[in-house]
Amino acid sequence: MKKTMVFLMSILIVLMTVMPVLSAYAAGGAVIPELNIPKKNIPDNDAMRFVNNMRLGWNLGNTFDAIDNNWLTDEMEYEATWSGVYTTKQMIDFLKQKGFNAIRIPVSWHNHVSGTDFKISDRWLNRVQEVVNYCIDNNMYVILNIHHDIDRRYYFPSSAYRESSRRYVTSIWSQLAAKFASYDNRLIFESINEPRLVGHVNEWWIDINNADVIDSINTINTLNQAFVDTVRATGGNNASRYLMCPGYCASPDGATNQYFRLPNDISSNVNKLIVSVHAYSPYNFALQAENEGGINYWSVNDPTSVSGVTSFMDPLYSKYTSKGIPVVIGEFGARNKNDNLQSRVEYSSYYVAAATARGISCFLWDNNAFTGTGELFGFFDRAACQIRYPEIVDGMLKYALKGPELVYGDCNGDGKVNSTDFAEFKRYLLDSESTYNKVLDLNRDNAVNSVDFAIMKQYLLGIIGSIPVN
Repeated sequence: MKKTMVFLMSILIVLMTVMPVLSAYAAGGAVIPELNIPKKNIPDNDAMRFVNNMRLGWNLGNTFDAIDNNWLTDEMEYEATWSGVYTTKQMIDFLKQKGFNAIRIPVSWHNHVSGTDFKISDRWLNRVQEVVNYCIDNNMYVILNIHHDIDRRYYFPSSAYRESSRRYVTSIWSQLAAKFASYDNRLIFESINEPRLVGHVNEWWIDINNADVIDSINTINTLNQAFVDTVRATGGNNASRYLMCPGYCASPDGATNQYFRLPNDISSNVNKLIVSVHAYSPYNFALQAENEGGINYWSVNDPTSVSGVTSFMDPLYSKYTSKGIPVVIGEFGARNKNDNLQSRVEYSSYYVAAATARGISCFLWDNNAFTGTGELFGFFDRAACQIRYPEIVDGMLKYALKGPELVYGDCNGDGKVNSTDFAEFKRYLLDSESTYNKVLDLNRDNAVNSVDFAIMKQYLLGIIGSIPVN
């Protein structure tokens, strides 16, 4: 009997020890892996610090990029036809509070233009600007682009359509550069999304020996150059704004092959061009449907799984970030396959950690899709304003680029406090809809008001030597 009691007590102690671990699995559904990926040597320059400041980004996918809804009578309805939800400031505020520091806003323009000069509808452009402002007001970085406009009537990356494509790209970016000319460097322009030979056997896979592919890469180089030249020519903040340029289909191979080249920039700019990459890799796990040969398993302990990530990041590091040339992965993620949450948590955590080690920032693709048999890349439930898979997001945030220490008073995120920040602070106080911004809480009383404004003025006049103050 005594032995039995001792045995039962031992079992009870074991159960009490194990139960918290089991409940951690049960409550959250998945566990974030503990990772220790050595950081590679990253040059310390303005461009790499700029990318570092973005930390982790999120895509407003299947929203302003929606197309092929020709039955609509009001062009403004395009915004919600794919995602089912109109974008609100509350959504962007939530994402900022959660830890995302950047938003990519894909936009299709071709179904909102008119005339031979491709004049963008004022209503559409103003609505895009409204959502851009949601982000800027939160001191977030924003990427704005040309998205699903690949069409022989607009732009198509082959030499046969080179001149007409150049006219389209130049027209759109002339208008966007003018519209957003006063915005600071938190707004980033991205030339075109996943430029490729639509319908070609090599639409998504580069064959560097195929003459059509080489011709397309050369055309993409031309279009990227036209984009840079157009934006820079408008002057002002656009003269030094960071610009993103993709290679063929925005793939890593598209950016690392021997034919792709970044455009020439004006002489006053150093590393103001960012290499734009999309990588749903390994493809069979991240993107390919299971009924097409895809798999739903990925593990940090599986060398094959891990190599599916490092095998494309290493060439990007070697060619670009190791030399101080910034790279941003503008789209990545793994679709939900039969609720394979643990695999997706491990994948997302490792992916971001591996990118961070190579000085690359990442933007999660989110199309607000949670049910059905399609590409389920929903992470943030926009209607409910909540994260559906918190373990995935928390894992990415755990390993994302951390950015610099908070610089109080630095409104525009350039690491300095000067008259530009003072002017922004004034606009902030005059805007009745401004939300709390910790960087402006100069006396750290959890409120931003005229007292903080006076402190900044004293700092800039040299009356006080540092901020914040208690």
